Amino acid sequence: MKDELTEQTIAPDPIMQFQKWFDDALARNIPDANAMMLATATREGRVSARIVLLKGFDERGFCFFTNFLSAKGKQLTANASAALVFFWQALERQVRIEGTVSRMSDAEADAYFRTRPHGSQIGAWASPQSEVISNRAFLEKRVEESERKYGENVPRPSHWGGYRLEPLSIEFWQGRADRMHDRLIYRKSAAGDWHIERLAP
Repeated sequence: MKDELTEQTIAPDPIMQFQKWFDDALARNIPDANAMMLATATREGRVSARIVLLKGFDERGFCFFTNFLSAKGKQLTANASAALVFFWQALERQVRIEGTVSRMSDAEADAYFRTRPHGSQIGAWASPQSEVISNRAFLEKRVEESERKYGENVPRPSHWGGYRLEPLSIEFWQGRADRMHDRLIYRKSAAGDWHIERLAP
């Protein structure tokens, strides 16, 4: 009931269209507007998903940062195919993105790491992400040890950095009355062009 999505009004480029919708979500003060579901899979195709935060996007793709040795990091090493989902309920909008993930450069990771709060920088060293640990005290001890070792100038761990998902398809979903939703999908051709198609709701 909030809006409609038509072939006449959608942007010719999916990144432009995402920018418009993302700006709308920010303008409406949608909580955690940059939160996105990230789905990854093992080499055998076993899928898992979790919420991560979008930390930038442009014509090259959508960026997030994490521990390379985490469950998702290991899965992305084994299988570079992944998917993202944004859901802004107050706007009755969803965006689904499928593509291939690659690591961002060390320079990009270093630049972003320097902007993180000190506690988050320490946490990147202290937490063996996704591994089984004995108790909370184990983590707290690791934090204390990392604080003593690095002080105020915390370097980026080599096992921590960024990923960029290069989209092969991006679907924009606008809720409509009677479940007759608008679904327009951009698919990238082998030549790199985007083609728009309408999907049944």
